[in-house]
Amino acid sequence: MMTLFFKRAIEDILKNRFLNIVTIITISLSTLIVSAFILFFINTNKIINLWQQGIRVMAYLEPGTAASERAEIEGQIKQLDGVKHVRFISNEEALDQLKSQMKRQSSLFENLAENPLPDAFEIRMRASEQNWNKIESLADRVESVKGVQEVEYGQKWLGRFANIFDMFKVAGYTLGGIFFMATVLIVANTIRLVIYSRREEVEIMRLVGAADSFIKMPFYIQGIIQGALGAIVGLAVLLISFLAIESNMEQGLFAGFFQFRFIPSRILLSIIFSSMLVGWIGCYLSLKQYLRV
Repeated sequence: MMTLFFKRAIEDILKNRFLNIVTIITISLSTLIVSAFILFFINTNKIINLWQQGIRVMAYLEPGTAASERAEIEGQIKQLDGVKHVRFISNEEALDQLKSQMKRQSSLFENLAENPLPDAFEIRMRASEQNWNKIESLADRVESVKGVQEVEYGQKWLGRFANIFDMFKVAGYTLGGIFFMATVLIVANTIRLVIYSRREEVEIMRLVGAADSFIKMPFYIQGIIQGALGAIVGLAVLLISFLAIESNMEQGLFAGFFQFRFIPSRILLSIIFSSMLVGWIGCYLSLKQYLRV
């Protein structure tokens, strides 16, 4: 029986080729846009996690801090929750590092009368503590230690980037909801037109006593096939675009720094299933309205 239903669904798709192609393309575009946001979230979240793991909290000491005071400050910092390692960086060492990093601008240091850099402690956190809220909390506690003048951990750019990322998340959820509803309506309209073109056949089947499931099943299968094909086409386009962009990035700025990843197979299957569900819901709405079932 299922073979018969599939055969009828395929015949309807081929018979109304133009309508079904438009529907599949629409589903593909919706899948492509939503999946692109998912891909962006996956890789951006991975980049943020890498940055957080590489973040160093720098505690700059007040000028003239004696060696005994430095030892006391270091001991207090080591006792704070989440601290993995503390390293003292003298102002001479910091200046040498700065000079080595700015070799092409060495003229800037020629007339330097005194070292303007402060002594500092470089603080690294345990892996389990490396998230935005805990980094910020640790920085506040370090700054409250007597003798610490200022704490720096890239809070300005990291905070702004995190806010922008959250905005993109909200935009992604919103667009996903809009495309979901739009695609359901398009599928429903396509099935409705197919039902209208077969209205005489459907009416005859109902008059001769055909079961509702016998009438509905081919339409449901048609909606599910539309959803599956649309998702596969959209994901295929995204994969081709991803491979092309990835090859260019590997040769450019991100070479050796970060390896981009495609959407995991588990999420890909979820996207295809969700697209099939969209096709089923669109079909259900159309059948409910026009067949009163």
